[in-house]
Amino acid sequence: MKKKMIGSVLGIGALVVPLLVNADQRTMGFFVTSLGSGNGADLGGLEGADKHCQKLASAAGAGNRTWRAYLSAQGKDFKDVNVVNARDRIGAGPWYNAKGVMIAKNVDELHSPKNNLNKETALDENGNMINGRTEKPNEHDILTGSRVDGTSFGPSFFTDMTCGSWTKSGEGAAMVGHHDRVGPIDHDWAKSWNSAHISKGCSQEALRKTGGAGKFYCFAAD
Repeated sequence: MKKKMIGSVLGIGALVVPLLVNADQRTMGFFVTSLGSGNGADLGGLEGADKHCQKLASAAGAGNRTWRAYLSAQGKDFKDVNVVNARDRIGAGPWYNAKGVMIAKNVDELHSPKNNLNKETALDENGNMINGRTEKPNEHDILTGSRVDGTSFGPSFFTDMTCGSWTKSGEGAAMVGHHDRVGPIDHDWAKSWNSAHISKGCSQEALRKTGGAGKFYCFAAD
């Protein structure tokens, strides 16, 4: 009888461990910022954007992870070592939203048609949905500065797509994506989550005019 009881306890323990592991794996690893910097696309550079991600995650109870902003930096010329690809900043995945729903298993899936990023899943750090194109105010423009594959446009491109690597809040432009996967026309680029169109400027007001609020994506990179 004693041996049977011990066997039963061990059997239950064997079941519990995988459940605990699975629960841990589903902890939040992705969100859209509930708030921008308040100063348009001036986020204090990549460092300031990362700090904003970390601050919001901490307030939501997920500050024990290392958070990075999904943003590319373009660089000034071919010798500029500050060219950064958003896809290289966010770790390996998988990433789950605040409700435990998987966004993507890895970097390649995230940048493929197989990702699960849309209005219902691209939640903020508190698990709330972000306004889409058909709502007021429209906030579906999410700052990325990136190409569809998550890479920087690089210094050879005809214009800066990152508002001075996220340090400008006046003239300039930023590449944005549509978290709700909705655009004015039925084309893949218009519905891209990370590379839909450029903003009319870098100020808060300019971002509002094209349907944004200076929000961006945050990923757990650990």
